[in-house]
Amino acid sequence: MNRTTDKRYSSDIYTKNNLNIQAKFHQYHLRKIFFLTGVLVIIVLLVGIAAVFGSYDLTFGEVYKIIGGGAIVKFFPKFAFPESVAGTIIWELRLPRIFMAIVSGASLGVAGAIMQGVLRNPLAEPFTLGISSAAAMGASLSIIGGIRFFGPYSVVVNAFICAFIATIIIYTVAKSKGMTPETIILSGISVMFLLDAVTSFMQYLGTEQQVQEVVFWMMGSISVAGWDTVLIVFLVAIVSIPYLIYKASDITIIGAGDETAHSLGINVEKVRMQTLAFGALLTAAVTAFCGIIGFVGLLSPHITRMIIGGDNRYVIPGSAMVGSVLLLGADTVARTILAPMILPVGIMTAFVGVPFFMYLFMRKGKESW
Repeated sequence: MNRTTDKRYSSDIYTKNNLNIQAKFHQYHLRKIFFLTGVLVIIVLLVGIAAVFGSYDLTFGEVYKIIGGGAIVKFFPKFAFPESVAGTIIWELRLPRIFMAIVSGASLGVAGAIMQGVLRNPLAEPFTLGISSAAAMGASLSIIGGIRFFGPYSVVVNAFICAFIATIIIYTVAKSKGMTPETIILSGISVMFLLDAVTSFMQYLGTEQQVQEVVFWMMGSISVAGWDTVLIVFLVAIVSIPYLIYKASDITIIGAGDETAHSLGINVEKVRMQTLAFGALLTAAVTAFCGIIGFVGLLSPHITRMIIGGDNRYVIPGSAMVGSVLLLGADTVARTILAPMILPVGIMTAFVGVPFFMYLFMRKGKESW
């Protein structure tokens, strides 16, 4: 009788513990899903806010009606309605800029999350590794150096090519020394300082107008956004981000240390090389069209980890959404704070990013990573 009672008691305890574990597991995932859903709602609201502000007055209702009506026409042309001034302003002027901010912010946020994850460094981001400096040098080669093999797209193409060449150089130098996080960061910083010196030298040789054009490009701006440029950045993102989410578990394990990852059968060097290459591709695509936009790739992963933890299966998509919120919000403020003057969005991200980063650092300290 006692044995039967003991077995039943042990079984009850096991069942209770199992139910508690399952409840905590579901709670763990629900919290992250609620966060992602909440950020998605914020993005939708920000789209309406960003589309309302401008020289042509519109209400929220009109904005969402025009966006919804235009979307229906795209899929069901027979429901087309007469074009209006408001519709043209929304679809041809404001929405391309809004969607460029969303896609670019997502790309920079994911690139920052990947680089911080595989390099195990809270300060790692696309610009720490010299990718932005390479893009700036490529733009300078076109504007000041006169290298314009690609016609009106020379600045964009040169910036993209130089950013990718810099990535290959960083990878080659780091590989020769073991492809560790330290060697990658140090080689990236070395390349960054070298390319910054080349860009400064070219600015010294350029005319006043050329230097002004380079400096404005380096401040970062989404003013060049059009549906064609949005499509290019979107295609790069839609190819890169799903693959990086697929590799999220490996990145999380690498965060525990190379030896731990090796013991679990992960080819650390291969994963690090592939994910950094996709992160560089995302950064190069954005920087080529929008110039240098800082702090989005640095802040987005930190904000996401602070709220939902370090599981990269959620950190990567979360960083993408937070990056979209940060860049779209910053661009909306940049367009309206001194209207009709439009500030470069890179200035706004720095104004917002520096105090917020210092706040996170002072509030969380070592626990922020």
